[in-house]
Amino acid sequence: MIDQATILAAAAGGTHLFWITSRAAGIAALLLSSVSVCMGLLMGGRLLKRRGADLRAAHEALSLSALVALAVHGLSLLGDSYLHPSLGEVAIPFLGAYKTVWTGVGIVAFWMMLILGLSYYARARIGVSRWRRLHRLTALAWILGIAHSLGEGGDAGKAWFLAMTGVVVIPALALLAARWLGSSRESRSRTAAPSAGARPVRAVR
Repeated sequence: MIDQATILAAAAGGTHLFWITSRAAGIAALLLSSVSVCMGLLMGGRLLKRRGADLRAAHEALSLSALVALAVHGLSLLGDSYLHPSLGEVAIPFLGAYKTVWTGVGIVAFWMMLILGLSYYARARIGVSRWRRLHRLTALAWILGIAHSLGEGGDAGKAWFLAMTGVVVIPALALLAARWLGSSRESRSRTAAPSAGARPVRAVR
């Protein structure tokens, strides 16, 4: 016969499985989304402008994989008997009692990534130019995801996690900063340049 201690150990192991699954999926989502952001910035910038089409399939696959990993990250917690969250606490921002702010930030990041990611398939209806402007918010969702990982993640203070995260996050942040600086310079140049139809004003003698 199976004694009570064995049953309790099996139950504890099952609970740990849900927690470790959520933890692994969250790390995978962070890595996948960071590489996807890097690819997106390279495609949209001048560095790989000619080869953007070659990276588009990989960028799309990484984005969808990150969304799947995020879904597993959140839904796995439903089986965790320690936190024991409800579906609403996993899906609705700032509803849960456990680290409410950081959990809410992570949920907001997920919904933003989901909506913005799937909007790619509706860009014909949205309008390509409008969709491109909307798609820029993906960077904000990604940054919120990083904040969630560092603010709530159990591995956030560990050297291996910071090193692994830095390998993919730092290049993406550098590319994002370069994009913002480039856009800012172009905007200032357009503002300072005279309009094409303007004529020089002759001095009155």
